[in-house]
Amino acid sequence: MQQIDSFLLTLGSILCIALFASEVGRRTQLPRVTLLLICGMLIGESGFSLIPSLFQQQFELVSTIALLMLGFLLGGRLTVLDLKLYGLETFTISLSAALFACCIVTFGLWLLNVPLPLAIICGCIASATDPAAVYDVVVEQKTQSYFSKKLLAIVAIDDAWALILFSLGAAIASAMLSTDHSAWDFLWEVNHELGGGVVLGCVLGGVGSMLTGRLKTGQPMLIEALALVFICGGLALYFNVSFLIAAMVMGAVIANFANHHEYAFHEIENIEWPFMATFFVLAGASLQLSALLTMGMIGGAYVVLRVLGKVLGAYLGARLIHAGSGVRQFMGLALIPQAGVAIGLGLIASHYFPQYSQIILPLVVSTTVLFELVGPFAVKYAVKKTS
Repeated sequence: MQQIDSFLLTLGSILCIALFASEVGRRTQLPRVTLLLICGMLIGESGFSLIPSLFQQQFELVSTIALLMLGFLLGGRLTVLDLKLYGLETFTISLSAALFACCIVTFGLWLLNVPLPLAIICGCIASATDPAAVYDVVVEQKTQSYFSKKLLAIVAIDDAWALILFSLGAAIASAMLSTDHSAWDFLWEVNHELGGGVVLGCVLGGVGSMLTGRLKTGQPMLIEALALVFICGGLALYFNVSFLIAAMVMGAVIANFANHHEYAFHEIENIEWPFMATFFVLAGASLQLSALLTMGMIGGAYVVLRVLGKVLGAYLGARLIHAGSGVRQFMGLALIPQAGVAIGLGLIASHYFPQYSQIILPLVVSTTVLFELVGPFAVKYAVKKTS
């Protein structure tokens, strides 16, 4: 019973923190994502260690649920109408930003005498963006501007580019180092993770678009939407495919083919925030401020080079397709946040390249702390300047 008491008290306290962060964010220029992360650090291991271990152990579950809902909502914005409106821009800008971040970080670190295989791996990790932080800042600003819609569409597919680039980069690095893992191993893994996620999302999205909203015409109950999201996540994890990609594809299929309603997305939106708030607080609690002290020259270079790559890549991609001045100037800033996907890629890289694990993990963890604290400010600034 004592563990249950502690668990419930912690959950209630985190939700109170979320209310506090929302109110402070509304009255100031501070993004509530940053406030939640800071509060998490204060009550986590880097602060007063107030979060019970039982609750901390549920971080993976909470983050999975939150990201499943996020993926479903982001996918719901990828309708045929929206893609016709700015589909080519979304594709070009997202690919350009990912490629430039990857290439500039790789080349810059190599010039700093970082071994080329390690530089390639770091460059590929740099291409990833944190969709959760970006999405929350956009929602917090309550804007439906052209820029904000395009931004959400870009971050919806950004992780797919990161996974593809990482698989190719890791394959090249593996070939250069002649490890036990062949280049084809990485290509097969990313094909399985991405392709499997797409297939699963299409199947569940097709079923969902036909069945949801039938119990009460045009208005599916919340339980229907949650059932789809949880089944999608469970099957994705069971088959070892990307649950985020699967949820996005499922959301996109339902948004495009369930013409009799759009309530599934509204139902998820109504309950998403408590999960997202808990996710950000626990993410902050897991961040290690001490990691910033170990960042060193390579970490500093990684931060500068990644920001340069994202800004320059988004600018050139937008210029190539003659996008508006607001998109050209500010889209790169809005793609600075980096978190979960980057850490996941860092863990994979440290496993397959153990000779670099003592560099990759501290680098990714320390820069994630910085990007997660500063990135939401950049997103908020970009969204406000273009609204």
